[in-house]
Amino acid sequence: MANEYKKTTNLPSTSFPMRASLARNEPARLAAWEEADVYDLMLKKNEGHEKFVLHDGPPYANGPIHLGHAQNKISKDIINRYWSMRGFQTPYVPGWDCHGQPIEHKVETMLGTKKFNALPTEKIRELCRKMAVEQVDTQRQGFKRLGVLAEWDNPYLTYVNDYDATDVEVFKAIYDSGAIYRGRKPVHWCTHCHTALAEAEIEYGDEVSPSIYVRFALTSVPRGLEAYAGATDVVIWTTTPWTLPADTGVILGPDFDYVAVLHDGRAQIMADALKERVCEIAGWGVELVRGADGEPWRATGSELADNTYEQPVFSDYEGRFITADYVSLDDGTGVVHTAPGHGVDDYNAGMKWGLDLVMPVDDDGRFFAGEKIGTGGPWSGMEVNEANPRIIAWLAERGTLVAAVDITHSYPHCWRCKNPVIFRATSQWFVSMDKTGLRERALGELSRVRFYPAHAARRIGSMVEGRPDWCISRQRNWGVPIPAFTCADCGETVMNDATLDAVIELFRERGSDCWFTDDPASYLGDACVCPACGGHHLKPNRDILDVWWDSGVSHTAVCRHRPYLKFPADMYLEGSDQHRGWFMSSLMTSVGAYGVAPYRSVVSQGFTLDGQGRKMSKSLGNVIDPNEECATRGADIVRLWVSSVDTSTDVPCDDEILDHVGEAYRRFRNTLRFLLGEVEGRFDPATDGVATSELLPFDRLALARMCQVHDQVSAAYEGYRFNVVFRTLYDYVIGDLSNGYLNATKDRVYCGAANGFERRSALTVWAQLLSMLVHDLQPILVYTTDEVMSHLPASLRDGQTYAALLDWYEAPLSPADYEPLLAAYEAMVDARAAFTKSYEEALANGTVAEKTPQAARATLAAPEETLEVLRASGVDLAEPFVCSEVELVGGAELSCVVEAAHGEKCPRCWNWRELGADGLCARCHDAVAACADGE
Repeated sequence: MANEYKKTTNLPSTSFPMRASLARNEPARLAAWEEADVYDLMLKKNEGHEKFVLHDGPPYANGPIHLGHAQNKISKDIINRYWSMRGFQTPYVPGWDCHGQPIEHKVETMLGTKKFNALPTEKIRELCRKMAVEQVDTQRQGFKRLGVLAEWDNPYLTYVNDYDATDVEVFKAIYDSGAIYRGRKPVHWCTHCHTALAEAEIEYGDEVSPSIYVRFALTSVPRGLEAYAGATDVVIWTTTPWTLPADTGVILGPDFDYVAVLHDGRAQIMADALKERVCEIAGWGVELVRGADGEPWRATGSELADNTYEQPVFSDYEGRFITADYVSLDDGTGVVHTAPGHGVDDYNAGMKWGLDLVMPVDDDGRFFAGEKIGTGGPWSGMEVNEANPRIIAWLAERGTLVAAVDITHSYPHCWRCKNPVIFRATSQWFVSMDKTGLRERALGELSRVRFYPAHAARRIGSMVEGRPDWCISRQRNWGVPIPAFTCADCGETVMNDATLDAVIELFRERGSDCWFTDDPASYLGDACVCPACGGHHLKPNRDILDVWWDSGVSHTAVCRHRPYLKFPADMYLEGSDQHRGWFMSSLMTSVGAYGVAPYRSVVSQGFTLDGQGRKMSKSLGNVIDPNEECATRGADIVRLWVSSVDTSTDVPCDDEILDHVGEAYRRFRNTLRFLLGEVEGRFDPATDGVATSELLPFDRLALARMCQVHDQVSAAYEGYRFNVVFRTLYDYVIGDLSNGYLNATKDRVYCGAANGFERRSALTVWAQLLSMLVHDLQPILVYTTDEVMSHLPASLRDGQTYAALLDWYEAPLSPADYEPLLAAYEAMVDARAAFTKSYEEALANGTVAEKTPQAARATLAAPEETLEVLRASGVDLAEPFVCSEVELVGGAELSCVVEAAHGEKCPRCWNWRELGADGLCARCHDAVAACADGE
C-alpha cells in the first residue's frame, strides 16, 4: 500500500503484546487475584444460585507436585470455572491426605530405619505431623501457581481434630449396622512395612517363582482303588513352596475327572485332562492304574472329597481333600495344595470345609521355631523366600518332589516399599461386604452414578462384585486409631456405643494423638468400662485405620460438615487407579453409613507418561516438572496441554509435545491480538455494531458458523471432553478464521471507510468472535484471557474486571437461527477450497503473474443445487476467495478455472479493479474522500 494512503486506512493497533512472557507475567497476575480474592468474588457472583460441588480427592502430602497432580488440579479448575460461568456457585475445598504409610515411610527414610524404630510412637507422630504440614504448603503453592482457584486458606487436612472425630463417627455408624468385625483371616502383609494392606495398596509386577509338583502320600484309600495293592499319592502343584508347612488340605475341582498314573510302583492321582502334560514335565510314562473292573480307574473331585493324606512336612498331621469351583485346568495338576492361612480363596474354601487354619510365619516373614504344624519345622527362623530353595531340596531328598520349574507371573507388591508381599492370616478388623448387604447396596448405588467415560462404571462395578471383606486395620503409628479397647482384667475387646461416642468427643476436643499416651482411657471417664466384667483397666488398641478409610470419609468430614457444600457431591474426579482406592473407600463408607453413594458423577482420568509411553521417573530423566514448566513456559501452556489430550486414557508429555502446545498457544494468542487490533479502543459493538438481521451475507454466515462452534464447545465442556474443546477451537481458529473469514474480511476492515456500513458489519462479527473466544477459552487459558480483559470494550466484559467472573457467552443466534445458514457456509468453504487448488496451479504455470489471489479471477462450476445455495446466500464469492471476481456456471461437479484478473491493481487496497481518474478503485476513492471530510 502506498505510504500516502496509509493514514486513510484502519490498520490494526493494540496494546496487547505479541509476546506473552507468561513465566514473568503470570505471578504478578496471580498476586492481583489473591489481593482481590477472585475466588471469593466468583462465589459471591453466583450467591444464592444452585451449587455445583466438585469434591477434591486428597493427594498425599509427601513431596512437591508432579505432572499427574497438575493434570488433576487443572482439570478440576477447568470444570469449576466452566460451571461458575454457567451460573452455578462452585465452592471448591482442596484437601490433603496427611496420615498413613507414605508420610511415615518418608520420615523413616529421613531418619534411617534403626533410629526410626527406636523412637516412641508419640515422637514418630510428631515428626509425621511436621512433615505433613511442610509438604501441604509446598504443594499448595504449586497448585496456586497453576492458576487453580480454591479455598486455599481453609483446606481440609486429615490429621485435624474434627477429621479424626469424623473417622470414628463414620466407623460407629457402620459398626452399629453390624458390618464391622474382628477376625483372623489372611490379608496382604508387607514384611518390610510390618502392616496389613488392602487391595487398593497393592501393585502387581512380574516375579520369578518356583513352580513345583509334589506328591503327598494318602492315608486313606479312594473308592474304587481298593483292589490296587500299592501306595497311592496325590500330585499337587504350587508356586509358593514356603506355604507347605501350613498345608491342611488339597483342593480339587468338584466336576473334574481324576485318574491315577502308575509310576515307581505308586498310583499318582491327577486330573485326567492334564495327565499328559504333567507326565511330560515329570519325565514319566502315561500308564493308568486300573480298578477292580479292569478299566482305568477314575473319579470326580466330589467323589474324592474327604480322603486324607500325610501333611508334607509334619507326618503326624493329616490333611484332607476338599473341592472348590475356582480350581482350573489351565496349569498344574488340577489339584491345588491349600494353606487357609495364606490365601483368601483357600481361607474361604477351608472354612467352608472345616480345615484348620495354621500360621507358622511371623511379622517379619520368618518361620516360627518348632517341629509341630503351625511352626517352621526344618526352616525355623528362615525368611519365607529364603526357605523356598531349602524346601525344594528337602522334598527332593525325601523323593516327594516330582518336578520344579521357574515361572514368571504377576505377583502382588507393596505400593509403598515396592517389595513383594505375602498372604498371612492375622487378627485384623474388617468391614463385611455381605453380612449387611453392603456389596448389593453399593452396586445399586453405582447404577445411579454417571461415569465419565461411561465404561468406567463397569470397572468399579466388577471390583465391587469381586472384592473380599475390607481389611481396615493397619499396624503403623501415624493415623487414626481403631477405637477399641482390651480389658486388662478379663481380656475382652471393648467397643460399644458409649465408648465410641466418648472417643468421638475426645478426638474432636483433643485429637487422636492423646490415644497414644500412657493412659488414654482416663480421658473417657465412666464411658470406658468393660461391659463383661465391669473393669476400668482398658488398654487401647494400637492398630490404626486404613489410610483409604481416612480419606474415604471426607464425604462426611468435608461435604457434610461444611454447610456451604452439599452431600452427595456432584462430582469426584481422580485417576483411574482410584476405582479401587478413593472412589471405592468413599463408596463403601458412605453406603455403609448412610445408604447412598457420596457422588452423583465420577470422572476417571489416565496417568501421565513420557513421550515414549513410559512411566515418568527421575532415574530415566524423563520427568516433566510442572513447577519448572511454570517458571519457563508458563502455567497457561501446562493448562493448554491438559486440555489438548484425552485425559480419560494415559497421556504422553515431553518437551517436544509441550513445544507443539506452545505453538498452538501462539496461534490462539495471535488471533486474539489480531481481533483486538481493530476492536480495542476503536469499535464498541454496543454503540457501533450492526444488528444481526442487517449484517452483510458473508458476515451473517460467519456468525452462524461461530454460534455452531460455540455450541459444540459448550457440549464438550459439559461432557468433560477438554480435548474436544481444544481441538474444536484450534481447528476453528486456524481453518475458519485465520485462513478463512478474518483473512478475507481484513481488506474490508482495513481499507473500507472508517464508519462505513460494510466495515461495521464485519467488525460486529469480529467483536463477537473476540468475545466468544475469550469466554470459551477462559476455563483453560486463565492468565491469558484475564490479560485480554483490560483490552476489551466495556460491552464485552460482562461488567467484570477479571475473566474468572465472566458469565458464559450468549450466542446471538440460536440453533434454529443458524442451522439453516450452515449449508451455504459449507458450500462456500468447499468452493473456496476448489478455488485455492486452481489458483495454486495457475500460479505455478504462470497464468497468474502476481503471487496474490487478488490478481486472479475465477469461474466456478458446480451442480445446479449447489449454485442455488450459493446464489441464495447473497455472498459475493470474490470476498471469501480474496480474488477480483467470481463467475458461477453450471457443471456436473465442483471445479474452478482461474485466470488473470481484469483491470489494474489499486495502489491503496491492492485489489484489481477498474481504476478512476485519481488512480483508485471506486471504494478507495470514496474512503479517501470520507477521510478528507473527517468522517
